[in-house]
Amino acid sequence: MNLRNIAIIAHVDHGKTTLVDGLLKQSHTFRENEAAMSQTLILDSTDQERERGITILAKNTAITYKDTKINIIDTPGHTDFSGEVERTLNMADGAILVIDAQEGPMPQTKFVLKKALELGLRLIVVINKIDKRDARIEEAIDKTGDLFLDLATDASQLDFPVYYAVGREGKTWIKAPGNHTETADLTPIFEAILEHVPPPEADLEGPFQMLVSSLDWDSFQGKYAIGRIKRGIARPGLPVALMGRDGRIESARIEKVYVSQGLKRIEVPEALAGDIVAVTGIKNVGIGETIADAAAPEALPTIEVGEPTLKMAVTANTSPFAGREGQYVTSRQILERIYRELETNISLRLELGNSGEFILAGRGELHLSVFIENLRREGYELQVGKPQVITKLIDGVEMEPFEELTVNVDKKYTGTVTSEVGRRKGLLLSQTQNADRSARLVFEITTRGLLGFRNQLLTISRGTGVMHSIFTHFAPTGPSIPRLRNGVLIASETGKAVTYGLNVAQGRGITFIPPQTPVYEGMIIGLNSRENDIEINVAKEKKMTNVRSSTSDFAIILTPPTIFSLEQCLDFLEDDELLEVTPKGLRLRKRVLDADGRVKVGK
Repeated sequence: MNLRNIAIIAHVDHGKTTLVDGLLKQSHTFRENEAAMSQTLILDSTDQERERGITILAKNTAITYKDTKINIIDTPGHTDFSGEVERTLNMADGAILVIDAQEGPMPQTKFVLKKALELGLRLIVVINKIDKRDARIEEAIDKTGDLFLDLATDASQLDFPVYYAVGREGKTWIKAPGNHTETADLTPIFEAILEHVPPPEADLEGPFQMLVSSLDWDSFQGKYAIGRIKRGIARPGLPVALMGRDGRIESARIEKVYVSQGLKRIEVPEALAGDIVAVTGIKNVGIGETIADAAAPEALPTIEVGEPTLKMAVTANTSPFAGREGQYVTSRQILERIYRELETNISLRLELGNSGEFILAGRGELHLSVFIENLRREGYELQVGKPQVITKLIDGVEMEPFEELTVNVDKKYTGTVTSEVGRRKGLLLSQTQNADRSARLVFEITTRGLLGFRNQLLTISRGTGVMHSIFTHFAPTGPSIPRLRNGVLIASETGKAVTYGLNVAQGRGITFIPPQTPVYEGMIIGLNSRENDIEINVAKEKKMTNVRSSTSDFAIILTPPTIFSLEQCLDFLEDDELLEVTPKGLRLRKRVLDADGRVKVGK
């Protein structure tokens, strides 16, 4: 069969999506005058993906090379979206593993490679960004070989082809070039796919059978069930049985069949076993369920997805400013939106709390914050509590998640970083020097110890530290971790923050808001330089008197406020605090807004 199904996998920012751009363009998938020919990050279709520079949702595209159709699955590179990786690798027979020539294999490389090898995918390694000044090509290959040695499930997997690339220029080589100005294109990668990735094993004669790996939805056709046909032929009008994860069987009928062509989904009269398709007409379908010919309803093994490690409570906004900035503000509207998300986001879990809270559980802070950010952009108003680690009982022992933390930081900050991780009960596993004279530190630490660390790392490394973490295992719950953050500056009155009031606050610590920001009693407006919380009236103007001071004509110059991103706000929270999220902004606040109430709760 002239068909190949291949996934592109990599750590964050190793050039995976840029390589897919080149494959799409050089396979002449687009006309020369199409807008996509001048685009970059073509498959990063959502605003958040483009802004953050990461792939969040796995996407399917298809190109044709030498009369062979190649289905390409672009998978996320961040461990928080591992649910996307796990379910989409099921559709592939091979994978291109992209590795940065300077950084070498990173934590997420290890995760996705392990999944790919467990599924028996044929791997093609691409050492990308070989034009970097600090590229260490041989070292990157050696470390990749060590990784295969650790993770391979079969001796044949240790024999993998290696190619060299400058992805942003659309150039690849079979051997590392002497200089990177040589004429080159992506032909070696196209040829490698045909040579090393086997065509799908497909039974065209048997009755139709397909495992649903992904879902999509639009207002024209409703729900699309996406997956690779395991057996048979998909045709419009075919009576099918939907076999749910819970054992239920429902009758349905395929309405339309679509396949990928470039970035488009095109309707076809039939699709054969081995191809990746989207079918409509099956309303109640879910990810991991089987669609099969009604005459032979046989279920395929469901997709197992790793358990969530973090949870947080979401409720409707209850602040004094509630309802001013959002379009959807009620608990019912928020819950309906969460239920819609659960249909396609299989790593997300929902539990209804005792006091009307919605407890969302996910694979990490980024996984949860991306969903919260989507809600904010869609016009929802809500408030969020501090993320909490999910523990579980195994043989009567409480177990908590542990992670491997990798920090790249300038050598002069290694002592400070090691000390901070030590305060969080982390253990240093290894320390190596990078070619650019920075250091790579690898720790084992609990997920609990990681909460709030990202903000702290940016502070102690003057914004230069980069961290990545990946869940490794559950182990018995360790000792408690002391509170690691100072107290906060709290607005004592409702009004608009003024320069004089903020100047007083800056005498006590760091402020988070500029002048003229509306504030309410109990809103957090800064970080104290000491451990305790302090109430400050930032809406208070300076008293006017008839006596002229010798310094009264000097203008007050404020230090610019520290503005947090959504993840940084979540990192910052303590148990008695909430984050108010609206389409227009983020506000940190105390759970109990009035000072007397907080004193009573404290007692």
